Parts: sequence; C-alpha cells; structure tokens
Amino acid sequence: MSKNTFSSYDDFMARWNLAVPPDFNFAFDFVDHVASTDPHRLAMVHVDDADQRTDLDFAFFSRESSRLAAGLLRLGVQKGDRIMLILYRRVAFWTTVLALHKIGAVAIPSPAMLTTKDIEYRMKMADVRGIIADASVTHLVDPARALCPGCRMAVCIGGAPGTGWVSFDSVLQNGTAAPRVEKTSGGNDPLFIFFSSGTTGAPKMVLHDHTYALAHLTTALYWQDLRPGDLHLTIADTGWAKAAWGKLYGQWMAGATVFVHDFRGRFVATRMLKVMADHKVTTFCAPPTVYRLMLAHHDLHKYDLSSLRHCTSAGELLNRDIFDGWKAATGISLYEGYGQTETTLQLATFPFMPIKPGSIGKPCPGWDVVLLDENDREVAANQEGEICIRLNGKRPLGLFNGYLADEALTSKVLRNGLYRTGDKAQRDEEGYFWFIGRNDDLIKSSGYRIGPFEVESALVTHPAVAETAVTGVPDPVRGQIVKASVVLRPGYEPSEKLVHELQDHVKSITASYKYPRIIEFVPELPKTISGKIRRAEIRNRDRALHADESPTP
Repeated sequence: MSKNTFSSYDDFMARWNLAVPPDFNFAFDFVDHVASTDPHRLAMVHVDDADQRTDLDFAFFSRESSRLAAGLLRLGVQKGDRIMLILYRRVAFWTTVLALHKIGAVAIPSPAMLTTKDIEYRMKMADVRGIIADASVTHLVDPARALCPGCRMAVCIGGAPGTGWVSFDSVLQNGTAAPRVEKTSGGNDPLFIFFSSGTTGAPKMVLHDHTYALAHLTTALYWQDLRPGDLHLTIADTGWAKAAWGKLYGQWMAGATVFVHDFRGRFVATRMLKVMADHKVTTFCAPPTVYRLMLAHHDLHKYDLSSLRHCTSAGELLNRDIFDGWKAATGISLYEGYGQTETTLQLATFPFMPIKPGSIGKPCPGWDVVLLDENDREVAANQEGEICIRLNGKRPLGLFNGYLADEALTSKVLRNGLYRTGDKAQRDEEGYFWFIGRNDDLIKSSGYRIGPFEVESALVTHPAVAETAVTGVPDPVRGQIVKASVVLRPGYEPSEKLVHELQDHVKSITASYKYPRIIEFVPELPKTISGKIRRAEIRNRDRALHADESPTP
C-alpha cells in the first residue's frame, strides 16, 4: 500500500481516498498476495515469555494459515461457524485468525483472564461451534464446554491435549496434504465478534465484517505514521479489539513489521523497556498507563530508545504530565487517538497537524463526527455533547454491523441517520475534540473496559452484600479504578477483613482485573424515585475528591 504525503489536516481530508475492493478478504487478497510477490518480507518479530526471538516472513503466515485452514475444514469447521480463541500472544493467534478468514469462519478473540463463568456465557451467547485455546486454560474451558453441546471442536496448543481435545500440531499436520483452500467469503461476510462490556447488562457481541480489516489502514499509515521497514509495537492483549487495531491489519498493509512480546503475568515496565531497546522498536502505541509506568523509572535514560521515532496513545485520557514527561525523556510527542470496539479510528492527532496535549484530535476521513445534545441538536464550540457519527445514507468503513442477539440495542445506537457512541466530548474553536467520558457507567482502567454490572453481579452473590453500586474513581496511574459502594446485610459489620474477602470473592467469579480496589460500606445507596441507583451522584462526589488529578483540556 502506498502512502500519500499530506501538507496539512485540510489537505488530508480533501485528498484522502481508499477504494474498497469487492469481496475483500485480507488473508487471501493481502497476505497470500504478498507471499507470492515478496515471500521473504518480514511480517513479525516474536519474542516469547523466555525472551527468545523468532523472525517470521509472509511466506510463513500464508503457508501455515492455509495448512491450518485445511486441517480445520477436515475437523468440520464451516463457513459462518463461530470459533472462540484464547491464545495469549502466541504466533498461533495470527495463523489461526488468518485460517478462519480463509474458511469464512468467525473469530471470537477472548482474553486468557476469563473465568469458567465468563467462558460459558460467551460460548452460549455466541453459539460457539469450536474453541482453540492455550493448554494453560483448558481446565477452565472444560466445565463450560460440558454445558455447551453445540461446541463440537476443541483444539489445544502448548501442552498435551486432554480428553476431548486435539492438538494444534495435529490439525496442522492433517492440513498439509489437503487440497488448496478456495476463497468463499469476503466483503460483507462476518469476520469478528468482539465482546464489549456494557453497564446495563452483560457483555454484548460486536460484529464486524471483512471490510473492517481495510479500515485500519488509516490508523497505521497516518496516525501511527508507519513506513516500510518499521518495527511496530502496540501493547494489547489478543483477546481485545485493540490487537486488530495495532498488531495485524493496518501495520502489515503499511509495510511495517509487527513486533510481539508474549509476556505472561503482570506488565513490568523495565522488562518492556529492555525489550524495546534490545530489538530496536521504531514505533509504539500504548495506553497512558503504560507510559506512566515507564516514566516512573528514573533510569529511563539507561535504555537505548534511539530507534524509536513515533508514539501514539489511546484507551484512556492522556494527562499533561505524561505527555510532557515522555517528551522530555525521549524527545517524542504522544499523538492521541479515539475509537471504540464498534469502530476503527474516529478521531486522531496526525503528524501533519499541530498537537494540543490532552486533545483526541480531529475526525478521520470517512467519519462525519458531530457533537449533539440530548435533543439531537449540534452543540456550540466548548459545549459538551455526545460524539455521534452522521451516516449520510451509508455505513462508514470500519463501523460495526450491529450487536448480535440484541436488535433493541442496535436500534438504539443506530437511528435517525446517526451512530451514537455513548461518549461525551467538547470541540474547541479550531475543531479539536476533548474527551469527557461515557454517557453510561463504563469504567476504563489500565486499558481495560469494565462494565459495573458484571462486578455488581459478582458482589451480590456474597452473603454479606445486600446491594451495591460499582463506579469508576479517578486514578493518576490507571485512569480509573473500580470502586464498590456496598450496603451490608444485617449481622455483618465493616472491616478490612471483609474488604479483602469481598475482593477475593469477585476475583473467584469474574476476571481478576475487574475486582474493586476500593470498597466503601454505606448505609444506603442514592436512588431515584423509581428506585434506580444514582451512580452519577456517587461519581460526582468521588470526582470532586480527586479533582486535581483529573485531566483538563
């Protein structure tokens, strides 16, 4: 893909153009094409948890994805089947996604931190027909599979397969001598289902089609400023949509090499800095929390980051101190961007426009962004409004197809010629947008999106909890942390011991990153006349307590 040079944002908006080929399928039309014309072009530098490096070219990904596709077809996987993936950052994640693209099956990426209850919910909701998982999580999958008879295939990688599982290597081997896999899907056929947490219910299913891959080209070429030969690192778990944003489509189409560090366990800033320095990473994308953790090490100058030339940030509000600190330490500015699981990049600060630290930038080409009040009227400059996308009779490239099994919610956010993001922002006189927060109660902590409903549902199963409201509290490191306001049942008294007990209880039921780091015992929760909990009242009180930590435009 060639890269146009733009002199300004206005020039970018006037001259940007992206033609969408009919029935585009990234695995066939890009990966296999590159493999046939430039087979040894470097596609990935992979560093495993033992810090062992492997360089992989496009010939590898083309060949191995075709072998895997053929092997999965022999196992009965069909076009349209929904396949759940729990693979950490293994190379197998990329070959599996491409193989499913070639079959026309639908990938459902899932984080390895899910509990059995989480897995069961997702398998049932998505009508999962197969799962490909790391051996370390198969013991969590098995109880869920037993309750999901429609899941007829289970493939294990990284260890000996247990009862009912087949090994990933055997599937590859079975596909070696199989006939060539033919292209049968693309364009508007389903590609991905991402689970995205909400606040008024359980996680919802976000559906994207094959054109979603192409939409990430703008992200890579212009926001991340990628060039042929770049080595790009995006900090993202493969269980989240951010991996598609920064570790697959756009980066390869821009001519860059994807850098992957498959670290397990908690993020360690010093380890990541060493890896970036040792392997000469040139471009980097991470949430503000990661930059803050890196800046916390006063010996940052000990790491040779001289190869690094461009950095981007998304996922949380970027505090001015992080921007200034990173600039002082590396000489590199941070370019913010904004998007959602339901979309690709909507707003960004691009290299050819002045930076306003704290701003999420201006609209991307193809996205007609407007801020509307509660009566759908456009707000004036410096006034708060909901970020909405005017559809103008067509769906922007990268916008999701809808929420599966939830027509009511789909109709709520896609109506009257608009897509309603549920996020609020302001726009200044120069057209820069400044993010404010969610319309609803979604919590963003260290790059994770946490729905209060899931945490509340876990807490109320403890015998001490009568009712609870979960909210986000401003935090200078994580952006927000999870707080639970808890009303106790008679016979229970507040104590530090009970706090730890409730935290451990949540961790035992749902993913550990969702547990409430703050638990406040209260006599009652603020409610409306109709009995609904007024979470906004709790948030406003907490926000006032932390006002000097909150970023301002």
